[in-house]
Amino acid sequence: MVIQRWVATACGLLLAISGCFLFWVWHEYTSSKNDRPQIRLVVEPGATVNQVASQLVTLGVLESSWIFRLGARFDDLTLKIKSGEFLLNAGLSTREILHHFAFGKTVQRSLMVPEGLTKWEVAELVNSSLGLKGTIDARNLSEGNLFPDTYFYSWGDTRSKLIERMRTKMDGLITKTWAARNKASVLRSPKELVTLASIIEKEARLPSELNKISAVFNNRLKLGMRLQADPTVIYALTEGTRKLKRGLSRADLRLRSPYNTYLVVGLPPGPIANPGEVSLRAAAQPANTDDLYFVADGKGGHLFARTLDQHNLNVAKWRLLKRENYR
Repeated sequence: MVIQRWVATACGLLLAISGCFLFWVWHEYTSSKNDRPQIRLVVEPGATVNQVASQLVTLGVLESSWIFRLGARFDDLTLKIKSGEFLLNAGLSTREILHHFAFGKTVQRSLMVPEGLTKWEVAELVNSSLGLKGTIDARNLSEGNLFPDTYFYSWGDTRSKLIERMRTKMDGLITKTWAARNKASVLRSPKELVTLASIIEKEARLPSELNKISAVFNNRLKLGMRLQADPTVIYALTEGTRKLKRGLSRADLRLRSPYNTYLVVGLPPGPIANPGEVSLRAAAQPANTDDLYFVADGKGGHLFARTLDQHNLNVAKWRLLKRENYR
């Protein structure tokens, strides 16, 4: 009888200890921890629960990994951990952290591609963006077919896929804009549309002037006049690979290149940048004016003229203003 009582007591004690232990484990697994910081963590494709737990220990989020691993088995999440970049808020419980890896959303990163960048500049921007895989070679890209926009992506996405999204979006916009063009337009193909839009993009400073600048270039093309657009000369000098970082010289304007519209009649052989939607629309729908000239007004915009005499007066105004600003 004594032995039976000792056995019963020992079993009861063992059950009590086990119950306390299980209660403590559950408490540790489900209780929020105010001392846990907010962190970003990248789970690589194929990572196991053990590997994720080790990352969390290394980052100081968990003191040990075994409760995390045990909880994954209890909640049947061992094989449900997603890959990607996660943002874990401060104070989460171990269970909440685990569930976030299984059911939560990955971090959405963004890349803003401004209007008017060349393919080389876009490639550099994409290649320098964190979280993307692969490398883009600008030599394999076509100028003018990457749509400027803000693109969202997740850690581990490929750079080639992001570039393809830019191409697809630009192709759709070109098709739509070409179909809605002014039927009296001098432009003969979607490629010419993009080429003109890229020049407009580089010339314009104010959104309100886009259609006016388009009208000047359209009018010049109709009359067989040279476009004399400075950005095309810059592209001839740099091939879009770099910024010129200086003003154009008279020698530059005599550069033999199909992109030098001071020497070549008509449009250059292709775009000089990636134009935005507004510039594409302006190229397709120029303002209804007879203007043939424009020059900077020194205030961020341009002065427009129909005759060379008026243009020369505008140039004189600009030069006077420029001299006054240097005093």
